[in-house]
Amino acid sequence: MSVTIDGKSLAAKLRGELKEKVSRFAAEKGEIGLAVVLVGEDPASQVYVRNKIKACEEAGIRSFSYHLPAESRQADVEALVGELAASEKVDGILVQLPLPKHLDERKILALIPAEKDVDGFCAENVGNLAMHRETIVACTPFGVMKMLEAYGIDPKGKRAVVLGRSNIVGKPMAMLLVNADATVTVCHSKTSGLKEVCAQADILVVAIGRAKFVTADMVKQGAVVIDVGMDRDENGKLCGDVDFENVKEKASYITPVPGGVGPMTITMLLYNTYIAAIRRRS
Repeated sequence: MSVTIDGKSLAAKLRGELKEKVSRFAAEKGEIGLAVVLVGEDPASQVYVRNKIKACEEAGIRSFSYHLPAESRQADVEALVGELAASEKVDGILVQLPLPKHLDERKILALIPAEKDVDGFCAENVGNLAMHRETIVACTPFGVMKMLEAYGIDPKGKRAVVLGRSNIVGKPMAMLLVNADATVTVCHSKTSGLKEVCAQADILVVAIGRAKFVTADMVKQGAVVIDVGMDRDENGKLCGDVDFENVKEKASYITPVPGGVGPMTITMLLYNTYIAAIRRRS
């Protein structure tokens, strides 16, 4: 029987600690500010942005929210991000993805200075991560590493498999695990013998966006299973990329959906904003 990793409780604990740090920082050097840019009316994005703004308020971080219409021109979005990049009141900038299809996401994100890139997506921060230098790290993989640390799971010497190769989760997750001295394999839709590769993992991180894709026969006995997925099952119920009920019988540790990785992602966004403020004003 596995141990369920309680991301919700861990996130609450970390946010409590962070709130105290933010308060001390604000008393000495002024309020920390996070700018959030939302373009369009995507319902999921609107929910994410509301949650991020609420989390900021609870942590004592000031949020600057900008909601642009879906038909906004490239030049208008770029102009806003440029203003935020130059603003002394803004320590971190977050452009909510996905953007409307007519906008050039890469050009817009490139306008965010590395020191304000609290999502950890810019080339400089990703490059620093690859070179094992201190940097701002993508929030979800960063949260996963904090979970492993909190539960005493050391990746050193372990075989880790990351299922998914996105720039947001898969690739930075793999680099963090390499930096933690794990031996890492990255799998994707074109991987041959996927089931066999996954079944060799001591630590299996799943981020592919397919409901209950990972079944018990893909998991090694005693493996640590981290489910980054956020899907809906055949009944419309929220679930992850892992068949939780069956896999938990083989795993030593496993994250649930909801209540696992999700709460940690916003927590690490707040942490990244705090770190960005320290570096900018030191």
